[in-house]
Amino acid sequence: MINPLAPFPGAPTDARYGDREFSQLSFNARLLCNALDEREPLLERVKYLAIFASNTDEWVQKRLERLATSPDHVTDTPKWMRHDRHLSIIHHLLQQNATDLANIFHTILIPRLRDEGIIISNYGDLTAEQRAEIKQVFGDTMFPLLTPLAIDPGRPFPHISTLSTNIAIEVEPTPGQRARARLKVPGNLPRFVAVKPTNPDITAVFVPIEQVIIAHLNLLFPNVPVLRTAVFRVTRHALGEFDEGRSTDLLETIESGILQRRFGRVVRIEIEDNPEDEAMLAPFFDDLGGDEHTVIRVPGLLDLSGLWQIVGLRRQDLKHPDWTPIRSRAIGGREEMWSRMRAGDVLVHHPYEDFDSSTLQFIEQAARDPKVVAIKLTIYRTTAKNSPIVNALIDAAEAGKQVVALVELKARFDEEANIRRARDLESAGVHVVYGLIGLKTHTKTTLVVREEKGILRRYVHIGTGNYNPSTAGIYEDLGIFTTRPDVCSDLSQLFNKLTGYVAEDTYKALLVAPNRMRDEIVERIRAQASLGTSGHIIMKCNNFVDTQLINELYAASQQGVTVQLIVRTMCAILPGRPGLSDNITVRSIIGRFLEHSRIFRFGTPETGMEYLMGSADMMTRNLDRRVEAIIPVVDAVNRARLQEILDVVLQPDVKAWTMDPDGLWRAPTPDMTEDAHEIFQRLALARA
Repeated sequence: MINPLAPFPGAPTDARYGDREFSQLSFNARLLCNALDEREPLLERVKYLAIFASNTDEWVQKRLERLATSPDHVTDTPKWMRHDRHLSIIHHLLQQNATDLANIFHTILIPRLRDEGIIISNYGDLTAEQRAEIKQVFGDTMFPLLTPLAIDPGRPFPHISTLSTNIAIEVEPTPGQRARARLKVPGNLPRFVAVKPTNPDITAVFVPIEQVIIAHLNLLFPNVPVLRTAVFRVTRHALGEFDEGRSTDLLETIESGILQRRFGRVVRIEIEDNPEDEAMLAPFFDDLGGDEHTVIRVPGLLDLSGLWQIVGLRRQDLKHPDWTPIRSRAIGGREEMWSRMRAGDVLVHHPYEDFDSSTLQFIEQAARDPKVVAIKLTIYRTTAKNSPIVNALIDAAEAGKQVVALVELKARFDEEANIRRARDLESAGVHVVYGLIGLKTHTKTTLVVREEKGILRRYVHIGTGNYNPSTAGIYEDLGIFTTRPDVCSDLSQLFNKLTGYVAEDTYKALLVAPNRMRDEIVERIRAQASLGTSGHIIMKCNNFVDTQLINELYAASQQGVTVQLIVRTMCAILPGRPGLSDNITVRSIIGRFLEHSRIFRFGTPETGMEYLMGSADMMTRNLDRRVEAIIPVVDAVNRARLQEILDVVLQPDVKAWTMDPDGLWRAPTPDMTEDAHEIFQRLALARA
């Protein structure tokens, strides 16, 4: 039986923290476990495989090289094993999870897909008619894009880009002579080639693109015998920290760093698990600088991130029922929106409440409203192309409003897109700031200034998620709209710090990093610790690995404080350890939507409660090296909304993973029959 979590080591009894890297890879493995869940619709299970593959690609690009070369500087938690042993286990985990991924797809899901009329076929299994169709498709849409590259003294080994799938080819250009060539599978082609079904009971037939290309190599090497082929995929280290210290122009520094990233060291080479292929690829490994710990052997197809193509089929019967986010009744529209915000804070919960008719409407309405005189906004990640947020800011600037956009150029893997956005905004007259040297601006905030009867009034949005309408449909996030004077004053000061110079920034309401957010959270934890068994702390976030905050929670637990954590991905806390963390529990929700909101509650109804929400995870980078904002939620209605969310995700019968004292995750038990996301959908419908 496949168990993707089986190879993960537990923390030893004398360990104080779990390992960050194991925790991240364990999250990915839990996605694989969801792909094994028979209760999930079939194409949703395929989707988990695609997400797993993409997540693993990202982790390998970000972390593997840094762990190998500078292990003491890249983790929030001390390791409890030798560095070489740590790397060896990580390689074993990557290998085992790659094997599990392939086995789940090939042995479990492909037969199920076939039963539903979705055929993933090998090229060799196609009929003569289908091969003729494929040949036509190859000639029309693929052949012009393919560039075979010979490798010989006059044509050196070519650069192989990260995440590219390649075909190694051995040919016989003249009798008795053997030569090598490399052919890159173009990244702008679909992962699978679609073939017309042979009967009406079949929805679709797909063939892996590399098999189609290999079958037609005679057209690329005319009159040259092709002796052998092997498929491999390369992953390079993605340089993440650019040399800002010597920078005189941050934009030029980031552009230079992006160029360097393309030539990062090869950290992973995936190959099909075939001894003959591996022998043929040995010279390629030498050219790429790979070694035994670089190679991952996959018993099946490479690059299953391309399964999104299969997930996109119009087979709603094999997916979760369609969900249309509810239009928030609280926010209103057009002129009414401003009066609703003046009447009191408005909280929205995505994707259960619509992003477009709340957050996007707020920005677009501000751009159109003649009474609005200024808009200030931070952009970390947004829609890849034709962003309505960017378009609204451009419209506002062209209408003569003062518009300021802080575009974070250092958002990993979005740098090039953000540079394009920044230039588009600048060309329209938007004042663009690229960020602060040494810090990433991760906060999600908007400040709108509106003239009303001769008085300037400020309107604010603070969220937990990016200003990205595309991901707002799949990420669970919160946003709050407010005109509270203390919050508006704080956000004005924060924008002044981001765009100008502030000698000493103090905030009345907001918790701001890297200013005093860490200290403010520590103070709140210690206040609960002083209450002993009457203390209560609930924290919901994506990652919790900062050792100082972990130690503070351990100390609070030892005073009898109940600590409940809901952590989606990385968690270095070891809960339920006698004498250390007896009163701490950790659970994780993984399902249809990506849990992304951060909610913090300190206290009980008897001792008094404080609710906060914002952009920061409990990681050293968020608290010390990023600009983040957390807002206290003060009105009773919205505090009740936050409590409702916490009640659902902590409900005993809700499907949730739980962490053991050894730091290992345990699957939802059979009595966990409720789905948190379905509950939130029902609540949204009832509220509408």
